[in-house]
Amino acid sequence: MIRRLWHGWASTANADAYERLLLGEVLPGIAARNVPGLRGLEAWRRPENGDEVEFVTVMSFDDMHAVAAFTGGDPEASVVPERARALLERFDEHSAHYDLVGDGLAAARSSAR
Repeated sequence: MIRRLWHGWASTANADAYERLLLGEVLPGIAARNVPGLRGLEAWRRPENGDEVEFVTVMSFDDMHAVAAFTGGDPEASVVPERARALLERFDEHSAHYDLVGDGLAAARSSAR
């Protein structure tokens, strides 16, 4: 399992508009693509400071081949639609990827049986 993390920052003035775009168009558009191996898609938000709001997307994939299918080839490349770019102050040009090495909750539940 691969977790793909990406960060974007919007001004406080644009944060609500970006969230609406993210939840109303971007994430549903990704889901509608039915990318083989895409297992999860989440969006997180937090105030960064008085001027910005940080957004994080967390995507789960079976493997890096599935990530590459999502990005169109380069698994490290960020996928940021033009409308989203217009609302963001800055964003990660490359996403970070993590291999799942353990699930403590699943292990605890298994050992409790």
